[in-house]
Amino acid sequence: MRNKKTNKENITMRFIDSKTHGILDYLSVVLFVASPWIFGFANEGTAMWIPVIIGVAVLLMSLMTDYELAAARIIPFTTHLTMDVIAGLFLIISPWVFDFADVVKWPHVALGVFAVGAGLFTRKNVRSPYIE
Repeated sequence: MRNKKTNKENITMRFIDSKTHGILDYLSVVLFVASPWIFGFANEGTAMWIPVIIGVAVLLMSLMTDYELAAARIIPFTTHLTMDVIAGLFLIISPWVFDFADVVKWPHVALGVFAVGAGLFTRKNVRSPYIE
């Protein structure tokens, strides 16, 4: 009985499937890399480079993750989800760790919350790429 309840709760909490997560990955790459110019902190050194570097890392990781939208299936999907959470937490704390919170912080916090949510709310199982 306990396993059924745990499994049901996990399905409820993790409502994003792997293909949707892949789409969110590639969209987030564009948002992360463009965020310094969208939100007006492109001349802020470290504040600018952190989301750009994370965006490029997400792109490379997405291209190599074992899921539907990858070019090469090398990185396990669960590792990818863990890295999403770690990258998101890093984004959230980066304005204070690198001392630019007085200049810009909310884009980093918002992007970080998005990344953490994507990692936590995505189902860990990958749909077969051969089934539509």
